[in-house]
Amino acid sequence: MDLLTNPVSFFLLYILLFFVIIVARYFLAAGVFYYYYYIKHLERFKPKRLSKREFKKDQVKKEIKWSLISSAIFAVAGALVFYLFTNDLTAIYMDFSLSDLWYIPLSFILVLLLHETYYYWIHRWMHRPGIYRKVHKVHHDSLTPTPWTAFSFHPWEAALEAVIIPLILLVIPMHLYAVVFYLVFMTISSVINHLDIEIYPDRFLKNKIGQNFIGATHHHYHHSEFNTNYGLYFTFWDKWMRTESSKME
Repeated sequence: MDLLTNPVSFFLLYILLFFVIIVARYFLAAGVFYYYYYIKHLERFKPKRLSKREFKKDQVKKEIKWSLISSAIFAVAGALVFYLFTNDLTAIYMDFSLSDLWYIPLSFILVLLLHETYYYWIHRWMHRPGIYRKVHKVHHDSLTPTPWTAFSFHPWEAALEAVIIPLILLVIPMHLYAVVFYLVFMTISSVINHLDIEIYPDRFLKNKIGQNFIGATHHHYHHSEFNTNYGLYFTFWDKWMRTESSKME
């Protein structure tokens, strides 16, 4: 039976496939950073921890549980995009020409900026009192974040996280390999931001270029202060809207 003409079979198979891929990506990224910084070199990096409080009891187990649920939701979005892609209903393309080489990084940057803008404003919205308790509190139950916090979302938040990239890919042409790279980049970035140990050099973070990028320090203050530092990759929205923590100065 042709899966492309049988949507039910298509989604059952590809949701499972994408779930396996997303979970593997999550465990590989979070696992590598957790092992290196919290197991193998625990004593070396413990003094560099940004949070003074210890992890909650069973925090990592809860984060992994929520992350598996989030991964299932991400898998549904991934299967939908793939179905649309196979029916030529997205802007994803596979042709490659040296004359178009300039566009691949440009499209990557454009998606970064669109994703950043969406995330900043939806993130601020999720911090509204009534919304926060229903949508975003699960993520902030990790007062001291870990690499495993990267995907630890309530299903409603996971759905809000999952919807933006498919929508962008319906209208912004992006090479398939650039899409894959973006998804890997997004996962590693989230793990680094929740590491609770700053891995970027201090000189970089304090110069004019580095101040535009978010690392573990920037996101640490979001988890500790709750109403600052809403950005995802960049600091410009926080700076423009004056929501950046005063401790970043």
